Amino acid sequence: AEMREAFSVFAPYRDVPKVTVFGSARTATNDPLYAQATEIAKLLAAQGWMVVTGAGPGIMQAAMQGAGRERSNGVSIRLPFEQGANPVIAGDEKYVSMKYFFTRKLMLVKESRAFVCLPGGFGTLDETFELLTLTQTGKGLPVPIVFLDPPEDPFWEAIDTMVHDQLVRRGLVSEGDTNLYLVTSSCDEAAEEIDRFYRNYHSIRYVGDFAVVRVQHEPTDAQLAELNRQFGYLVARGRIERAAPMEIERRHDDHVELPRIRFVFRRHRSGDLRALIDALNALV
Repeated sequence: AEMREAFSVFAPYRDVPKVTVFGSARTATNDPLYAQATEIAKLLAAQGWMVVTGAGPGIMQAAMQGAGRERSNGVSIRLPFEQGANPVIAGDEKYVSMKYFFTRKLMLVKESRAFVCLPGGFGTLDETFELLTLTQTGKGLPVPIVFLDPPEDPFWEAIDTMVHDQLVRRGLVSEGDTNLYLVTSSCDEAAEEIDRFYRNYHSIRYVGDFAVVRVQHEPTDAQLAELNRQFGYLVARGRIERAAPMEIERRHDDHVELPRIRFVFRRHRSGDLRALIDALNALV
């Protein structure tokens, strides 16, 4: 029943690009983080994004203030020590309240095409690392993920150091996995990272063994040869090639108007897809 209600809330905005903002409910309104969350949401809303948050106080309220009620979508969790939705989104048709963390987390991730993570506690870290896990393992589609720090107050920078010093060094994640996110204290850089991710790359779909990557601009023969040279290690057999829409894509009318490339994908290399996307975006 929760999922049906949440799907119905999101359904009218299916075609509007969404960015989810994670961050602490405990951040005070006079904290520099609050201003940082407001600013990044304002920038992204001006670029046409709808901002999705957990609808609580702190960072979530700040982001909704930045985006404005019209461009905010909230998914709150019912807790005995919190008072429901923040005043920006309370009573809005784009707000839904949920009992279970797992259903709420699904809705915070399911339709968003970009993510901004601000400092927070156990809940924020849980959301952030689950997002990284989904992207790294290919259970989630490639998306831009920004770790946004307040100026001169490193939080994610320290976590990035831990990832390199402990996880990469011990072989628990690969060096390429650290390319899944960007650490910055600049709202302008954060917004540019999200914009740049979709400069040429549009979307990806898996059809059988194939990864089908839709783009705005088709690569030339020379560019395709360079992609094969750089990213042949992602290909299980054959080559990266230009392709027409596959039958299932045509049946679903799934962006059939866009040019695309496809290749038989080594699925255990999902964390490396970001490098391929960056190369596709560099073509234009």
